[in-house]
Amino acid sequence: MQAWHVHEIGEPSEVMRLTETERPTPGAGQVLLRVRAAGVNFPDALMCRGQYQVRPPLPFTPGVEICGETADGRRVIATPALPYGGFAEYAVADAAALLPAPAALDDAEAAVLHIGYQTGWFGLHRRARLEAGETLLVHAAAGGVGSAAVQLGKAAGATVIGVVGGAGKAAVARELGCDTVIDRHAEDVVAAVKQATGGRGADVVYDPVGGDAYAQSAKTVAFEGRIVVVGFASGTVPSPALSHALVKNYSVLGLHWGLYRTKDPELVRHCHERLTELAARGAIRPLVSARVPLEKAAAAVQRVAAGATTGRVAVVPGAEHGTL
Repeated sequence: MQAWHVHEIGEPSEVMRLTETERPTPGAGQVLLRVRAAGVNFPDALMCRGQYQVRPPLPFTPGVEICGETADGRRVIATPALPYGGFAEYAVADAAALLPAPAALDDAEAAVLHIGYQTGWFGLHRRARLEAGETLLVHAAAGGVGSAAVQLGKAAGATVIGVVGGAGKAAVARELGCDTVIDRHAEDVVAAVKQATGGRGADVVYDPVGGDAYAQSAKTVAFEGRIVVVGFASGTVPSPALSHALVKNYSVLGLHWGLYRTKDPELVRHCHERLTELAARGAIRPLVSARVPLEKAAAAVQRVAAGATTGRVAVVPGAEHGTL
């Protein structure tokens, strides 16, 4: 089979190599899956760089979420068991963690549903307790993580403000359903949020960016608001001023979704059932901006790492063409 291997640490476009190799052999409690589609995630780039909290042994195959097919023909969503990741024709996954792929979504959409939308659901509902009628501010609203939060926020009955970088991403955020879109390249984010909320601020802020975005979050969160820290795509990890949280009466909530898979896997399944229901009634649908063949996986990871894409990118083995 064909699979991408990372033999040394570095930039994805430089260290990912497409090779011919044997199909992986499942271990105890694991299954072999034919990869129908694999989602490209920022953690894939971090693993190539040796900067992710999970560091698989070299060589490894990136690709942390897939839509796959079991030997008996079931279409499933899975998180591959590294080092046998999803950027390959076959991957390995834990049998107990397999989830049925929603019938309402095609392979590429199903492949990118799991991490982004589970993260959004846990962040907005489990951690922030978002309620209908509240205002949700989403940083990087046109990106993979942000676009999921926008759709989930609208499905929950919230008013959604999306912050993006550039006119093209602003158009995408509007199509996703944002009630207000702020282009950080052309507008003062803090002033624009205060204007959109009548000076009150956002009840919930969803921040996968960190850096300057977190500083803006602290200035725009409402009384008794909640800032959900999802990641640091900017590359800068902020140091929040706890005295500011005290005097302004807001909460800073961390979210490491992966912990739920070990601490409370039944809650992960419950979330998947809710997401499947939302997909069935059309309330959510992953924005797949590009479907690329397996041979373009390294370029896709590099572009996602650079923030040069909107929505999600999916690698589809067997696809004849694709653009980025």
